[in-house]
Amino acid sequence: MLALDTNSLRRALARIQEPDALLAFAALRSGEAVLPPVVVAECFSDPSSRPEFLARIMMTPMLPRHDDYWQRAGELRAFILRQGLKALLPDTLIAQSCIDHDVTLITYDRDFRHFQRAGLKLA
Repeated sequence: MLALDTNSLRRALARIQEPDALLAFAALRSGEAVLPPVVVAECFSDPSSRPEFLARIMMTPMLPRHDDYWQRAGELRAFILRQGLKALLPDTLIAQSCIDHDVTLITYDRDFRHFQRAGLKLA
């Protein structure tokens, strides 16, 4: 399984010819792609999202939430912030979902590299 970040998912479906988008597109085609719940929420909250894009999202499996997810996500964010690093709440929630399921994240957002200290695997 490979988790997709919102931006890499959008770039893959737009057929952008960049490493993250190509990897995300391949994961979608092979059935290896999964979506953290926050990615689904981000896509549906974007007023410019097209119906065919949202339909594709609904066809992609979503990672389930584990018990104590919210507490662990808060602790993860605090861990990163204590180091003086950037940890946006949506990024933290995506990272925690991936860590919980031991799933590699496909992204081109460099902010996720901070979460590698806590066990996030990046493609």
